[in-house]
Amino acid sequence: MTITLTSTGPLASPGPARAPQLAANWERLCPLADLEVERGRAALVGGEQVALFLLPDGDVRAVDNHDPYSGANVISRGIVGSRGARPTVASPMYKQIFDLRSGTCVDTRGKEVRRLRVWPVRTLGEDLYLLRGGAR
Repeated sequence: MTITLTSTGPLASPGPARAPQLAANWERLCPLADLEVERGRAALVGGEQVALFLLPDGDVRAVDNHDPYSGANVISRGIVGSRGARPTVASPMYKQIFDLRSGTCVDTRGKEVRRLRVWPVRTLGEDLYLLRGGAR
């Protein structure tokens, strides 16, 4: 499933002053219910593919869907796991493992270190939002 639209963690319910601030900087992606625990989803955001992951603790992570080793847009189809306390995703192509918090490749499989861009996401009510231009 690809979500087409334009946490890192849940926000408290916004008061009147917070709602306009969120609307000005954040873009609604989808209802949080569209995500399944440990199953990636791809979203098209301003022409770029973003991989979304709902973790077992309720945290949502967003990284580039573009695998920097294979060149394919497949990260959303990767296997979610962990290295210690770090949530990770393994690319389905060549099995490099990326930290979902920093985007850094923690198992390069003998290749040079590359990373995925990380996109800040927030939940508000039942919806998931992504910070426009916020990839780092």
